[in-house]
Amino acid sequence: MSGTHSPEAVKKLLENMQSDLRALSLECRKKFPPVKEAAESGIIKVKTIAARNTEILAALKENSSEVVQPFLMGCGTKEPKITQLCLAAIQRLMSHEVVSETAAGNIINMLWQLMENSLEELKLLQTVLVLLTTNTVVHDEALSKAIVLCFRLHFTKDNITNNTAAATVRQVVTVVFERMVAEDERHRDIIEQPVLVQANSNRRSVSTLKPCAKDAYMLFQDLCQLVNADAPYWLVGMTEMTRTFGLELLESVLNDFPQVFLQHQEFSFLLKERVCPLVIKLFSPNIKFRQGSSTSSSPAPVEKPYFPICMRLLRVVSVLIKQFYSLLVTECEIFLSLLVKFLDADKPQWLRAVAVESIHRLCVQPQLLRSFCQSYDMKQHSTKVFRDIVNALGSFIQSLFLVPPTGNPATTNQAGNSNSGGTVSAPANSGMLGIGGGVTLLPAFEYRGTWIPILTITVQGSAKATYLEMLDKVEPPTIPEGYAMSVAFHCLLDLVRGITGMIEGELGEVEAECQTSTETASSPTQSSEEQELQSTSSDQMDKEIVNRAVWEEMVNACWCGLLAALSLLLDASTDEAATENILKAELTMAALCGRLGLITSRDAFITAICKGSLPPHYALTVLNITSAATLSNKSYSIQGQNVMMISPSSESHQQVVAVGQPLAVQPQGTVMLTSKNIQCMRTLLNLAHCHGAVLGTSWQLVLATLQHLVWILGLKPSSGGALKPGRAVEGPSTVLTTAVMTDLPVISNILSRLFESSQYLDDVSLHHLINALCSLSLEAMDMAYGNNKEPSLFAVAKLLETGLVNMHRIEILWRPLTGHLLEVCQHPNSRMREWGAEALTSLIKAGLTFNHDPPLSQNQRLQLLLLNPLKEMSSINHPDIRLKQLECVLQILQSQGDSLGPGWPLVLGVMGAIRNDQGESLIRTAFQCLQLVVTDFLPTMPCTCLQIVVDVAGSFGLHNQELNISLTSIGLLWNISDYFFQRGETIEKELNKEEAAQQKQAEEKGVALNRPFHPAPPFDCLWLCLYAKLGELCVDPRPAVRKSAGQTLFSTIGAHGTLLQHSTWHTVIWKVLFHLLDRVRESSTTADKEKIESGGGNILIHHSRDTAEKQWAETWVLTLAGVARIFNTRRYLLQPLGDFSRAWDVLLDHIQSAALSKNNEVSLAALKSFQEILQIVSPVRDSEKPETPPAVNVPVPVLLGPISGPGLSRPFVRTDSIGERLGRYSSLEPPTVTDELEDLNLWWAAWNTWYRIGSESTKPPVTFDKLTFIPSQPFLTALIQIFPALYQHIKTGFNMDDLQKLGVILHSAVSVPISSDASPFILPSYTEAVLTSLQEAVLTALDVLQKAICVGPENMQIMYPAIFDQLLAFVEFSCKPPQYGQLETKHIANAKYNQIQLFAPTLRVPLSLKYSCPSESTWKLAVSSLLKVLSIGLPVARQHASSGKFDSMWPELANTFEDFLFTKSIPPDNLSIQEFQRNESIDVEVVQLISTEILPYANFIPKEFVGQIMTMLNKGSIHSQSSSFTEAEIDIRLREEFSKMCFETLLQFSFSNKVTTPQEGYISRMALSVLLKRSQDVLHRYIEDERLSGKCPLPRQQVTEIIFVLKAVSTLIDSLKKTHPENVDGNTWAQVIALYPTLVECITCSSSEVCSALKEALVPFKDFMHPPASKVQNGES
Repeated sequence: MSGTHSPEAVKKLLENMQSDLRALSLECRKKFPPVKEAAESGIIKVKTIAARNTEILAALKENSSEVVQPFLMGCGTKEPKITQLCLAAIQRLMSHEVVSETAAGNIINMLWQLMENSLEELKLLQTVLVLLTTNTVVHDEALSKAIVLCFRLHFTKDNITNNTAAATVRQVVTVVFERMVAEDERHRDIIEQPVLVQANSNRRSVSTLKPCAKDAYMLFQDLCQLVNADAPYWLVGMTEMTRTFGLELLESVLNDFPQVFLQHQEFSFLLKERVCPLVIKLFSPNIKFRQGSSTSSSPAPVEKPYFPICMRLLRVVSVLIKQFYSLLVTECEIFLSLLVKFLDADKPQWLRAVAVESIHRLCVQPQLLRSFCQSYDMKQHSTKVFRDIVNALGSFIQSLFLVPPTGNPATTNQAGNSNSGGTVSAPANSGMLGIGGGVTLLPAFEYRGTWIPILTITVQGSAKATYLEMLDKVEPPTIPEGYAMSVAFHCLLDLVRGITGMIEGELGEVEAECQTSTETASSPTQSSEEQELQSTSSDQMDKEIVNRAVWEEMVNACWCGLLAALSLLLDASTDEAATENILKAELTMAALCGRLGLITSRDAFITAICKGSLPPHYALTVLNITSAATLSNKSYSIQGQNVMMISPSSESHQQVVAVGQPLAVQPQGTVMLTSKNIQCMRTLLNLAHCHGAVLGTSWQLVLATLQHLVWILGLKPSSGGALKPGRAVEGPSTVLTTAVMTDLPVISNILSRLFESSQYLDDVSLHHLINALCSLSLEAMDMAYGNNKEPSLFAVAKLLETGLVNMHRIEILWRPLTGHLLEVCQHPNSRMREWGAEALTSLIKAGLTFNHDPPLSQNQRLQLLLLNPLKEMSSINHPDIRLKQLECVLQILQSQGDSLGPGWPLVLGVMGAIRNDQGESLIRTAFQCLQLVVTDFLPTMPCTCLQIVVDVAGSFGLHNQELNISLTSIGLLWNISDYFFQRGETIEKELNKEEAAQQKQAEEKGVALNRPFHPAPPFDCLWLCLYAKLGELCVDPRPAVRKSAGQTLFSTIGAHGTLLQHSTWHTVIWKVLFHLLDRVRESSTTADKEKIESGGGNILIHHSRDTAEKQWAETWVLTLAGVARIFNTRRYLLQPLGDFSRAWDVLLDHIQSAALSKNNEVSLAALKSFQEILQIVSPVRDSEKPETPPAVNVPVPVLLGPISGPGLSRPFVRTDSIGERLGRYSSLEPPTVTDELEDLNLWWAAWNTWYRIGSESTKPPVTFDKLTFIPSQPFLTALIQIFPALYQHIKTGFNMDDLQKLGVILHSAVSVPISSDASPFILPSYTEAVLTSLQEAVLTALDVLQKAICVGPENMQIMYPAIFDQLLAFVEFSCKPPQYGQLETKHIANAKYNQIQLFAPTLRVPLSLKYSCPSESTWKLAVSSLLKVLSIGLPVARQHASSGKFDSMWPELANTFEDFLFTKSIPPDNLSIQEFQRNESIDVEVVQLISTEILPYANFIPKEFVGQIMTMLNKGSIHSQSSSFTEAEIDIRLREEFSKMCFETLLQFSFSNKVTTPQEGYISRMALSVLLKRSQDVLHRYIEDERLSGKCPLPRQQVTEIIFVLKAVSTLIDSLKKTHPENVDGNTWAQVIALYPTLVECITCSSSEVCSALKEALVPFKDFMHPPASKVQNGES
């Protein structure tokens, strides 16, 4: 007020007062003199006060009664002008606060009079207001009078006055209460002794109140009285009052000054005792009223609800509940119950609308709702108010759908689905929006034909009411359609938002507190629960328990109603924003329930979202069971109301965005997804993503739904488990609109992120997630049984994804995860198991490559855990799974091979688990892994695993699917053995260390150490395992494997055997080698003799291997040779072993049984092995060898002669003690000390074996048929060749008996026939010595003996005669072949001069075959042999011709010539010209031989023979054309040279000799004439043909023939000239000359070749051309 106290203001005030008084005196001068006087005296009074006092205002206030008096009098005049002037002056005084209490009282009384006279009403109100607002001088009675004055002015006839008065009353009421508040403020600091106030019912007991408070109390009490239509106590003089105004005043006081009522018990008492009963009383018409016949005008006995009062009552109630809930708990319970009742369907529409608005006001105050819950719902016998409110909202919403609100024309004909109201319903074309029709669609709810628009009524979280604010309306307004629904909808949303926000905030605080306290209070090792117990003080705990109880009760109270309402709305919503809000509400509720651990409600909300995501009526059992259980207990359960098929008749305004296959065993048609479904799906994803930790068991619902959606949308898993859009495999393929196509990647991305975020879940939640996925997957598996439809792989893919992102704690979920995936891997549906395996192997690989902490190398348990499922996969029989498993192993090896460590046995076990029957590709892949291991990883694995590698490699060798693999695995075993050899020392050390550890363990447990080949040291055991494996492979059914394994076994024993301990050799010999020999011998002797057609596929088998028996023979050969070689090379190691002689006997026994086997190959090889072990040079260990070069290089002692059999590449030199006699020849080598006797025994054992083999094998068989076995020549040769070597060692004891034994064997051996198929191979190939090698060997053996006897002691001389007998017997064979049993044999023996006789017939075979011979060289060799033999042998034969010994030879020889020169076989077409000429030269050579060696000696040779030769030459000279050549070559291919040679020889021998017999001359003459006659004929025919053919050339053959004849003629003439003239008779000449004319006729021929030949033929005739003489001598010119 400083403005009014400043000197200028005061001065101004004084001036104004004086001028006011002057004006007043002027006005009243005429009519009202007393007033004029008062005014003038007033001026003087003011001046005096101003002059006397310094504090002018205070002085004025003291004298204010007097100062005011003139103005009051002026008002009393009732003259408008004067009154106005006075009121203005009074107001000025008031505003300067210079009015005292009494003056104020006077002013009010004066104003009252004016009011009663209805004068200056507005000015009055103004004055009162100024009077009451400037200060507090007016109170108690005066105040009440002023207030009554205002009230009375409110009820005047004048509208303006009314309204102004109403405003003034409101302001005055406010002022009264503001004064009280100010008073409280002033007194707040003074602590007053509280006066005990009994809760007495005396309404007048206000003595304790201060003045302003008392006024306020009186005023409020009277307002209640007035509204209740009772007389006021304090506001005396009230004439009338309206309830509406009273209620508004009450509401404003309650709303504006709640603290007054809360702080003062008196006022609280008023609230309880006066206000509440009043409100309840006034509500009664609304409660009783039923809207039965509200539209009819029939008089209703019940009082009708009155909108203005009802609405104001609701406002009062809102305030009461909001501000004074804590005071009025019981009363509020009644109010709230009333509110709920007002929502009933039978209440008027406006009433329901305002009730919903009121409820909305409550819903935005979560703390208030919380109090309701605490005060009512949690009390035992109280109404469940909070629950009822929520349920009422739900029923309200439902009722709006079920009963279209009456009186709103827009919805009356909705049932007919006609377009009433324009915007109500779009044409429903098959569920699509009729967007093109120009109909703008409002956001709305639509349900069963009821269409309710959604109005935007308020921003979220604030309850801005429309109808509660209509204070000026008397009649109930018409409520627009959809308004109530929209408000109710917002109530629900705000309710959810408020509750969840509040509870989650409080929860967060509690959790934060717990965390801070646990962090400070306890060590991190204790479990979180213990920490909480320790750290939170008990009161905090209690508070939390209370809080939690409240939260749970709130949720429990509201979730059913909320869910019912929200589900219904979700079903009905056609607006995306509304749908979003509903879903958000459901999601937050689900999350909240989850956090509070309220499982039923959580699942119910989640189910609702899930149902919204799926097409209507979608058969998903998970959802149906739960929803029925949770909702059936509600009277308005929404079961059965969500019937909404998307069909052309449906009115759902949802856009269909996708059509797909349902995921069911028997899909019936297709299902459609609407955009709303997709929206729900996204909410579901959101829920899972953000609130995964609280989902617990409802993961199952969520994931099942997602799985179905993913299926309908056609998302298929891709690598890593992420789902990508892919086409459905069968059925009508999925149809997606572009809208959803753009969404798909987003959805699939969210899906992936959802599982990625599982890494942030705690362990328990993660387990829930995994369990849910597993059970989903089990369902999918059940579904996929028994049909090969595409299965749903959602669960498997997501298990994989979850596993991958949770690698850092993989241990906790590894077992359930992999255990389940292993089950999937066994599923019969190939696609399903393929993914199971994909997931499992990806997880294993990821697990191994993941950077664990601590790393895997230090956490062996984890590594084995990770690899274990890989091993488990081995028990699954599906090849595709095993392939995946092996590919995984391969990748693990490639990426992790170096760090597998203890995982090796598992990995190797996987490779080894592949069985024979599992298909080639599997075995191949597994083998690839093994190869990788052997090539790259042997050094990195623990040595204890090496034995497993050997076993696995061996097992691959035994697989019979793929030969190459078996062979390669044998190669791997060789590589492994090489590795053992190179790294021997380190492996040995490591193994010994390991062995010691195991030994210790075994002793502690008291069990024996169980290891194969136990007594041997561990490193040797490794070798023995390797040998044993190879040994098994040596008896594999496949020959190639046996061969390869055998070679490897013997090579590795040979190459690496030196590493073994000496004692281990005993095991090698008996357990490995002899064991192997036994098995091979047994298999060979029992092998099948059936011919094997082909070796599988198109491999041709050589005839020497075409039965199993022959194939086994090869194995036997190999094995025996290998063992013999080891005995030979390692004898120095074996001899000291102790049972060497026993081993020697066993070995000899094997050799003997092999030698006597009925198979040439085996028997021959056995002898070779025999030779090998007999060649053993005395044992000399490498270390003990002398510095000098070894004995092998010593010149061979003369004594022995150069004996060497096949394969015996070095002389036999014995340097042991028996051979001391030889010491002088080999003095360089000191004799080694061996037990002489033992050594001798060994040799005699060998001799006995040799004798047994010899006598058995050469004994003639008893019966003969086609299959009789006859020992082959090489076998016998080898057998005999062994003897000289053997003899050197036993000669000291060799006696007559032995010699006879030997003789028998040699005799029998020579008697053995050469099998016919072998003869061409054995006989013709020896061109020098014509002995067979066997015969040579026999002779050599005797030779050795003979030489040995020469120098031997006396007792040996007696053997001479025996040897001679033997040789003579052989000589005899030459004439009379020996008998071999009952077989007649032809044989060649040793006498040189007898060879020819047998040689010719033998050679005849190849020579006659000539071109047909198996090999070209055969006949050429035969010819050259023949020529050589004849050149040596013919002189012998000629000498002995008379003896008749050779009679049979000549015809043979003639036949041989004939067959050779005129072979019946045709030369091959591909024979080159040069070759042909070379062959011709051979023929020419033969003719030359005849001309030099045979014909000149014709008189020593049988005549028939010579005759045959002549005939042959004749034939050669003419009949030499070969017809098989192409024409171009004929001229070359005619053997011209040969013909010429024959011709010349023929002529030479026809005419050179004196004709010894007429017969001979006759032969040659005949030959000539025949020749000439033929030539003549040919020429004649040619000339004829030439003439006839005209221009056509003659056939090539005829031309050739003519050319040849012409050449023959010229040759003939030349020959005739060379012969002695007396040898040619005249007849011949005549014939020659007779040819001439014919030749001349040929000149006309057209062929140039013929012409040139003709020229040559004509030229020689010049010699016949000489002048005729009287005497011409024959043949001379």
